Amino acid sequence: MEKRMIVLDFERMKYPHTGLFHFCQNLGFSLQESIETRSEELSFYLPAKERNFFGKNERYIIQQPWHKLVMPSLKNYSVWHSTHQDSAYLPKKLPIVLTIHDINLLHNINKSDQKKNQFIKALEHKIKLANHVTFISEFTKNDVQRYIDLSDKPHTVIHNGCNIKAIEQLTTPALSVSAPFFFTIGTIMEKKNFHVLPALLEGNDKHIIIAGITTSESYKQMILMNAKNQGVSDRVHFTGPISENDKQWYLKNCLAFVFPSLTEGFGLPVVEAMHFGVPIFLSKYTSLPEIGGEVCYYFDSFKKIDMQQTIQQGLQHYSSTNAKEKIQNRSALFNWKKAAIKYLEIYRSFY
Repeated sequence: MEKRMIVLDFERMKYPHTGLFHFCQNLGFSLQESIETRSEELSFYLPAKERNFFGKNERYIIQQPWHKLVMPSLKNYSVWHSTHQDSAYLPKKLPIVLTIHDINLLHNINKSDQKKNQFIKALEHKIKLANHVTFISEFTKNDVQRYIDLSDKPHTVIHNGCNIKAIEQLTTPALSVSAPFFFTIGTIMEKKNFHVLPALLEGNDKHIIIAGITTSESYKQMILMNAKNQGVSDRVHFTGPISENDKQWYLKNCLAFVFPSLTEGFGLPVVEAMHFGVPIFLSKYTSLPEIGGEVCYYFDSFKKIDMQQTIQQGLQHYSSTNAKEKIQNRSALFNWKKAAIKYLEIYRSFY
């Protein structure tokens, strides 16, 4: 029996320690477990440094710079999944599934109208080329529809899953504190809104641990300056990128997970925090209420007194209602196996 070949565009795995890397990693492994191996085969389009990431016996196409002009031969392939809206790699003679994570660029006040219009035109072109468009949240779908008409394009919302794979024996990270601490994780950049977090430490003995790669050193300095101005510099800690062990340890042991991000297409760290059933405090913007639902607490504003009051009331509610199990149950709704099956249904519609 001739196998149907599915190409997964995972070239964004060239950026480790990012949400896109984990999206590709988890979707890839889940698809490996879900395909009909007698009749289907995956082919991973990857940067050279990630060759064999999904196993030595898998099929790979190594991404090359010239593929932006001339795509590699795709004879005998059945469908191409472009897993990010900014991908520059789109074949001309294969059915294309396009996944859109967010259109955050359009909400960036530092981007010119010219840049935004260019982005819209480019995305509109990719949607036109695609045979099916998927979105990682209802928010992202609705956001795109504000700018681009999707009425004639087949489209589906497929939520991401929870990335956590349980580690039986967690070891204490090198950076740890003995006092209660808040935890957050994400790329250190302006849209994450982390500079509001030092306000949570004023008038108490708590700490905050911020994990993630720094893409904006100036923004990190802004966070540190806010901490200094509020007299809490010694209780704000940056870890840089962290291991899976350390992430799980922090999530399991934190007083609360805090995530005041202003623009999220989904918010994978929120689902991970829910897995551990800890109190979770989020901004009320973009996709976060969709993902956190009623089990999370939301900052109505980022003024110091309002944030502190939200934390105090949320922690009291959490302890008085035994909310841990309810939070964990919501995390279980987000499952990579379910997501993989939904993607496979779309791929199979083309063969």
